[in-house]
Amino acid sequence: MSVSGIHGHVLEVTVVGCNRLKDTEWLSRQDPYVCLEYGSTKYRTRTCTDGGKAPVFQERFTFTLIEGLREINVVVWNSNTLTYDDFIGSGKIQLQKVLSQGFDDTAWSLQTKTGRYAGEVRLIMHYGNAKPPTTTYAPTAPQYTAPPPHVPQYSAPPATYPASYPPPATTYPSPSPYPAYPSSAYPPPPSAYTPSHSAYPPPPSAYPPPPSTYPPPPPHSSYPPSTYPQQSPYYPPGPFPGHYPPPPY
Repeated sequence: MSVSGIHGHVLEVTVVGCNRLKDTEWLSRQDPYVCLEYGSTKYRTRTCTDGGKAPVFQERFTFTLIEGLREINVVVWNSNTLTYDDFIGSGKIQLQKVLSQGFDDTAWSLQTKTGRYAGEVRLIMHYGNAKPPTTTYAPTAPQYTAPPPHVPQYSAPPATYPASYPPPATTYPSPSPYPAYPSSAYPPPPSAYTPSHSAYPPPPSAYPPPPSTYPPPPPHSSYPPSTYPQQSPYYPPGPFPGHYPPPPY
């Protein structure tokens, strides 16, 4: 979202501090400070003596905005007494968020001259002339209040459902034909099985006894007794009379 009409407006920038700065000292703690540059306007924070890698500044500056200029240059140095100050890192602060929303609280990365990570600097920026897009959402709020009046429309159908269900209740009281079926259609078991005895005659009458089917054997008188001679009262009669002497008298 592009922001226009900022020329001449005031932007407040607070330098909170730095974190994880590259250490340029070998024997002692470094003394960092921060420089800000926007167009022809330049600011410098105080030196944080023995601030080391995490100096704290909490200093506020104001810039007059220029139309078309959307970034601030930031440089962090290490202050020296006898020699030139040491360069720690630099970066660019983008103003698009603070100009559109009116507030920005971000930690910005710093880089060395070779493009390596050199730590970060935290800034808090305020812009009082920002136009937040919250007003655009106000007209949509009443649209969400409209659905509540439609609630009674959904409650009306339940009243019609109970009226439609009673007719099935009147159709179910017809269990009266069901008890009639077992009494008339199906006779009791004893009467149902009684005709079966008449349909099938008893086994004795259906099948005659074996003695009647087979004739009795001929009487013993039919066989001639002459074939079997009368046995002698003496033992043994012997079939061979010439081999055994007659018994003594």
